Amino acid sequence: MSLLIKGQLRSDWLAEETEDGEFIRKDSLFRHWITPDGAPGPTGEGGFPAEPGRYHLYVSLACPWAHRTLIFRALKGLEDVIGVSVVNPFMLEQGWNFQPWPGATEDHVNGFEYLHQAYTLADPEYTGIVTVPTLWDRHRRTIVNNESSEIIRMFNSAFEAHTDQHVDFYPEAQRGQIDAVNQRVYDTLNNGVYRAGFATEQAAYERAFDRLFETLDWLEARLSRQRYLVGDRITEADWRLFTTLVRFDAVYYSHFKCNRQRLVDYPNLWAYTRELYQVQGVAETVNMDHIKTHYYSSHEHLNPGGIIPRGPALDFMATHGRERIDSFLPSGREY
Repeated sequence: MSLLIKGQLRSDWLAEETEDGEFIRKDSLFRHWITPDGAPGPTGEGGFPAEPGRYHLYVSLACPWAHRTLIFRALKGLEDVIGVSVVNPFMLEQGWNFQPWPGATEDHVNGFEYLHQAYTLADPEYTGIVTVPTLWDRHRRTIVNNESSEIIRMFNSAFEAHTDQHVDFYPEAQRGQIDAVNQRVYDTLNNGVYRAGFATEQAAYERAFDRLFETLDWLEARLSRQRYLVGDRITEADWRLFTTLVRFDAVYYSHFKCNRQRLVDYPNLWAYTRELYQVQGVAETVNMDHIKTHYYSSHEHLNPGGIIPRGPALDFMATHGRERIDSFLPSGREY
């Protein structure tokens, strides 16, 4: 990532998000919504109607937050509706960049060399972290939103008139349960791995570590009784969890010192992760080369030599056996 202060580039982004030895993630600042008719969403201004070809997604294949949006783009059949540019996994001093790398792309929309250029085009006085995912409006030449949790909900519902994949990952009857699970998973696991990995004081690290494994234990027990996190079908909550789990053993266990147990030591969580990985279209969004290259090469304060581990060997395509738990699979698409 990179940090901009009134449009000026700074390299000390991590210091900006650390308080008393603890990593504190700042809120995303672009919070407009794409809606079917362009009406204002829950936050931000209106004028962003759902139109094929109008919006473009900037992502890193390494980033779990960006990964969520790629999964929703695939499962909602939006590949021909929303374009994508993929940054280089090695985050340089100027942050996310579009230098050549296998699996990365150029900036297909603006031709920028660095993602921070999109932020200063949208707001020349921008102050904040330059993050992925970033959802760009080609027409207004500005950033719509850079909050992954909101982008996936736009993808889930705003483009229904432009896709033939109508599965709803945020059904109204289950929203309260989904939100409650999301909150715990975000606080202690999605963001918890970063709180452990980026902690600069022992006490902060141990607090994050303990909360993280309390939640993994809770999830293991929950998934021993039901196939998915909320009810008997895949929801948004499952995909928000998945992008952390798929990185856990390869990165967070060692690089972020989250090493009480590996994911493969949790029978239900490991089988559940394999099942989600095997959903049609999901495996193509997982790029372990980008994931490992980014974390081990870009965080010099954690891994000064930049050595990328060759392991672990993880077989996400192994039989998962989760069908033994009764479940309902929505019609129209097999999961």
